[in-house]
Order: sequence, then C-alpha cells, then structure tokens
Amino acid sequence: MAGHSHSANIAARKGAVDKKRAKIFSKLSRALMSAVRLGGPDADSNLKLKYAIEKARAGNMPRDTIERAIKRAAGEKGGDGFEELTYEGYAPGGVAVMVSCLTDNRHRTSPDIKYIFDRCNGNIGAPGSVGFLFNFRAIFVADREGRDEDAWVELGLEVGAEDVLVEQDVVTIVAPPTEFLAVKSALEGKNVKLHSAETGYMPQNTVPVTDKDEARRVLKLIEALEDNDDVQNVYANYDIPDAWLAELES
Repeated sequence: MAGHSHSANIAARKGAVDKKRAKIFSKLSRALMSAVRLGGPDADSNLKLKYAIEKARAGNMPRDTIERAIKRAAGEKGGDGFEELTYEGYAPGGVAVMVSCLTDNRHRTSPDIKYIFDRCNGNIGAPGSVGFLFNFRAIFVADREGRDEDAWVELGLEVGAEDVLVEQDVVTIVAPPTEFLAVKSALEGKNVKLHSAETGYMPQNTVPVTDKDEARRVLKLIEALEDNDDVQNVYANYDIPDAWLAELES
C-alpha cells in the first residue's frame, strides 16, 4: 500500500468543491433522477440509486434536496431518459483525460465535448484510446486531520482500502468499486470527514507538467469540460506542482 500519492493534484482539486456548489448539486440531482428512472425510487432494491445517494451525501447535498430529486423523478411519466457516455482524449502535454457524462441527448453532448477539446488545444480520441491508462475504483477524498502517513495507511488497511495516497492537506483512499458502500460506511465509522465519495477512474501513472503555460492550458481544458452541464466527472493523469495549482486556480 503506497503512502505517497500518484494523483496528488487530482485529489487536491476534488477537495475544493465549494466554488461551484450550485452546478455540483445540479449534476448530483441528474444522477439521482437517472438512477430512479432506471431502477425505481427504492434505494434498497436499486443499487445505482444507493450509490447516487451516497455520492450526493458525500458532496454535502442537503437531505431534502436529495429527496426532492428522487420524488420528482419518480413522479415523472415518459420523457427522454438519460444515458451514460464516456469520452477519452488528451490535454496539452500528453495528459490523458477521461470524461464521464450523463445526457438526455448524445447528439448535443458529443459535438459539445469535441468542441471543448478542440477549443482548449486538446485532442478527443477514439473509445479505448486512453482508458487503459486508468483503473475504475472507489475513490474517497478526506481531510488529513493531523494524522501522519502511517496512521492513514493503518486506517486504510482497517477499512479495506487498496491504497492510501497522502497529500499535504487531503488524503485519497482507493478501494475496489464493489466495496464502495462498505468502505464508505467504515470510514464514516472512524469519523473521517469526506470531501467526496464516488466510483471513478484513477490514473495508473501521472504525467509531469513542467511548463506553467502548459499547466494553465491543461487546467483550462478540464475546467471547461467540468462546466458543461452534461459532464459528471473529469479524470486526468497530470502532475502539476502544488504552487502552480494554487496560483492558477485562485
């Protein structure tokens, strides 16, 4: 189990979710509604909905907002359903990017995502072009809370994690996707404050970005993708110095 992060910058960015809370809640609501339409409003029998609820809670979405989204979806008849789409490509500097979308119109989403890649000096690729560089995992990002690296590694072993990636202020805990609910419950039982909890893509290795202008272009592409209403999550394998991240995202 590694103590040093292979995705330090990704974890740090996930800890800074407050800046776009309204948009985040909108995306979480869409995921909740999609899960209800696919499997019904009972979380006990709809695993996809249970995952969506847990992710919404980890994103600090109020309980009544979650309940409204579920009731709204359960009460709607007909209409277009949502489908999950994944796009792959490269940001400047050879940084691999995975984009998870939830859309009710792929004929709108596909050209929008391609346009964002083109406009931000990236290249959209064919399915599978970068997916082999990532592993699908349960990913939890938490406050470090004064624990040292050894303490976090020990805690990770106790809750069934595969890996613990320790940063300056945050920690990323990685587990098998099938163990998402069990590990989340165990972490909460240890009073761990979670910034986010989701199943998503972890890069196997990172690409160092050694030019500040190139780092700015990488972050511009990712921000533009995240700003699209159909995009749920963006995953990338960049490694940008912390000082540059703080400056470029301020």
